Amino acid sequence: MLLSENPVWRRFWHAIIPVDQLRAGPRPFRLLGEDIVVFLDEAGNPVALADRCRHRTTKLSKGWVADGRITCAYHGWQYDGTGRLRVIPQYDAGTPVPDERVQTFRCQARYGYVWVALDDPVSPLFDIPEDRDPGFRRIQQFYDTWATSPLRLIENSFDNAHFSFVHKGTFGNIARPKPGRYAIGETEQGFYAEAVTEALNPPAAHPVSGSTAPTVERLLRSSWYLPFARRFDMEYVSGIRHIIFTYATPIDDSHIQVAQFLYRNDTEAQCPAQLLVDWDARIFAEDKDVLEATDPDVLLDVRDRGELHMPSDRPSVIMRKRLHALLAQYPAHPPSSVRTAA
Repeated sequence: MLLSENPVWRRFWHAIIPVDQLRAGPRPFRLLGEDIVVFLDEAGNPVALADRCRHRTTKLSKGWVADGRITCAYHGWQYDGTGRLRVIPQYDAGTPVPDERVQTFRCQARYGYVWVALDDPVSPLFDIPEDRDPGFRRIQQFYDTWATSPLRLIENSFDNAHFSFVHKGTFGNIARPKPGRYAIGETEQGFYAEAVTEALNPPAAHPVSGSTAPTVERLLRSSWYLPFARRFDMEYVSGIRHIIFTYATPIDDSHIQVAQFLYRNDTEAQCPAQLLVDWDARIFAEDKDVLEATDPDVLLDVRDRGELHMPSDRPSVIMRKRLHALLAQYPAHPPSSVRTAA
C-alpha cells in the first residue's frame, strides 16, 4: 500500500522547511503530492497556501512577499495570510475586488521549522522539553531529499542490528553484529525503547562522545511519534547527551524530505556545531545509500513478505501493527473540500 492510497497522513503535522529559509521570500513544497507555498505574513508567522493563483493557476511561489502579502508574478494579484485576494493592480481605484480565496492549510512554527497539516490534525505536535531547557543548544543539521518512503527511514532509525554493517565506515563494529539488550513498550504516540550499544570511537568522534577511548558505550533512549518522527536520545559515559530529532516528510509515494535537528548539553567551545553536523552527515549518508535501495511501500503492505525474522525486528512489528490500526481507524475517504488556517 502506498501513502497516497489513504488520506489519513494529511491529518498529521509535517515538517516542511526551516523558518529561516522564508526570510528571503516564499518557498514551494510538495506535501503528499499536493503543491503548497509557504511564506511569512505581516506578523512574521508562517502561512501555507495552495500554490496556485486564482487567476490563471500560476504558481504563487514564483512571486514575492511584501507587507505580509504574496504577489503573483504573472499579473500582480495579491493575497493575504488567510488566502483572500486583496489587490488586482489592473483595477481602477475604488473598484471592488472579487471575493476570491486561495486554499489555506493549518500551519505553525516550532523547533525552527514550519509544520503543516493538510487536514484537521488527529493530535498536537509532539513536545520537546529540551527546546525550552537552557542547558541544551539546538543545532539544525539536515534538510535533504531522499528517494525512499518515510516509513522506511523511521523503521531504520530503531533497527540497532544495522549499525555494525551499514555504519562500518563510521562507528559500527562489524565484529559485533549482535545488538545489545533492547527494551521496548508502546505509548499513546507510538513507542519508547531503551538499549545499550557499544560503538567504535575514532578520533573524528572524540569531541562528539567526549571520550578518547577506542570504543564507547552508549545508552539509547528512543521514541517513535506517529507517524514519521523519531527521537534518538544518545547518552555517552562522559555525560554528554546527543538528542537527534528526525522527521521524514512525505513528498510523494517514493520521496521524502528529511528534516533533522539536534540538542546537546554541551557548548560550542566543547564541540563546534559544524563538527556535529559533519559527523552525523557521514552517518546519514550511509543510511541514505541503503534505504534508497529498499521497496518504499512494503511497511504498509498487509501481505507477509518474510521481512521480520530477528529479535531486533520488534520495533518494526509494533510499528506495522500501529500503522495498520491507524488505517483501520481512519479509512480512506475523499479529502475535505474546504480547509481553513490554524
